[in-house]
Amino acid sequence: MSGADPGAREERFRCLHRDTYADLLRFVERRVPVSEAEDVVSAVFLTAWRRFEEVPVEARPWLFAVARNTMANRTRGWRRRRALDVRLASLDADEPSDDSAAAAARIDLERAWRALSAADREVLALIAFDGLTAEQAAAVLGCRRSTFAMRLSRARTRLRTALEPAGPHTRSSSRPHPVKEQSWTRA
Repeated sequence: MSGADPGAREERFRCLHRDTYADLLRFVERRVPVSEAEDVVSAVFLTAWRRFEEVPVEARPWLFAVARNTMANRTRGWRRRRALDVRLASLDADEPSDDSAAAAARIDLERAWRALSAADREVLALIAFDGLTAEQAAAVLGCRRSTFAMRLSRARTRLRTALEPAGPHTRSSSRPHPVKEQSWTRA
């Protein structure tokens, strides 16, 4: 595409930006502080512009992978920030509710989510929150589809286990992982 019309390249890039910006921003906002999300997304689109010839026709997974790598590079400079902190509190927390069962379910889900490893949260989030297919998510993580499917199955099982009521014999399995420097880039 290096010899192609610069106007056509610019128009294709504008379409790419328009079609993927919102999804990419949501993807990034769940993983870095909101105040830094737009900077990461800007860096992703700058990379896409510079490497435009490498952008595949189905660009969304490629952009997500670039965003993931950009965040990983930035994470090396940040001190002890938790990766992939899904903000479950954004689920209409402004409205007071008399539905204690729904509140208990949200609390249980948040507890179970935090009990998962960063790698498990990443695998589940790519499917549940980002709406990627297994093939696209595998591309984001840089693994084969079959490897991703296995990771997803195991993450779902661990989430299901973490959601089970804590009894005297299951209490230790519901404790969150010890806080340590985890890298979700090895998901």
